[in-house]
Amino acid sequence: MSLRPDPVLTGGTGRTLRATPIVADGHTMAPDSLLRYLQIKVHHLIQEHAWDCIRIVGGYDRQAVISAHEKTGKLFNFERPTAEIHGRDLVVKAFPGTHYVHHYALIIATYLAMTGRPLDTVTYQLPDVAVCHDAVQHLDLDLDGDLVIVGWGLAHLAPAGGVWTRGPGYAWQRALVHGRPVVYLGFLHSIWGDVAGRVVGRLAEIGARDVVYVGKVGALDPEIEPNTRLATGNESLVCGALVQWNDFFGDFAAAQPGVHTGVHVTSPSILLEDRDWLTKHAEHAFVDPEIGPMGAAARHAGIGFGYLHVISNNLARHYPADLSNERHHEVVRRRALLVSRIRDIIANRLAARPF
Repeated sequence: MSLRPDPVLTGGTGRTLRATPIVADGHTMAPDSLLRYLQIKVHHLIQEHAWDCIRIVGGYDRQAVISAHEKTGKLFNFERPTAEIHGRDLVVKAFPGTHYVHHYALIIATYLAMTGRPLDTVTYQLPDVAVCHDAVQHLDLDLDGDLVIVGWGLAHLAPAGGVWTRGPGYAWQRALVHGRPVVYLGFLHSIWGDVAGRVVGRLAEIGARDVVYVGKVGALDPEIEPNTRLATGNESLVCGALVQWNDFFGDFAAAQPGVHTGVHVTSPSILLEDRDWLTKHAEHAFVDPEIGPMGAAARHAGIGFGYLHVISNNLARHYPADLSNERHHEVVRRRALLVSRIRDIIANRLAARPF
């Protein structure tokens, strides 16, 4: 079987596709780090049992078997794909998004390859566009020109003692920051790749004026040590085309100490970021799956968008901190300091210019 990675798919929904593992030795993560990353992502039923067939589909189903590897002690982004047993076959259900289903299929196939398991058992079916659209329509908030802050670290960004109001798969709370109404919005499941773009489109539909995304990016500059700096910008390379948007931060965030700026690259899966990919994109600054689709959706909807992220890993040089050891106490400590910086920069941005 060929070990070339699957192409990035933008169509072909509904078809059953074979998931091909990546070549671990060619990835930007060292093989031991890559395997640890996969082990904390792969459903325990796959790690503990052999299956005749493993099929990944788009479907948000918390009644199926929940992975034992879901993170505990988190308010948001702890839910992982669930699994449904059908005799000797396993159906894995990921939140409906073409990038997420493809990404998770690559995770499973590569894990099996790296652990010496059969390589021809994993298939995936990209969800229909209508299914992906309907999956975010449950998001229903009463917005009227609000700034919506969505993403990671919200427990530290939102006012202390605030009450989270829960919806299906998400929770939110409202605050007033320097006279501007702000809504903090977190999801229990991952809003990976194109899902995040649909979330921004939905927020615009229900009345958001600006969206700020707080999360984590990988650096493409070898000199940037993970968990020491923040990233921002207003353009992303999406499928080879440069997408720009009306930046909520303007020049404000980039002018702050410890904030790096540059052209972002949208990648639908960390597994596709091998050394050949890095060579092709080495002149750019950052990579993640969500920023490009979110910026494109905001531009299409005519609302402002901005991102302010922790630089969590480096693809161009190996540092002790990477995506496989994010729960280490020193990593957590450093990121907590950076999230405090993000909170202050957003507040100062709101204070600096009236809306």
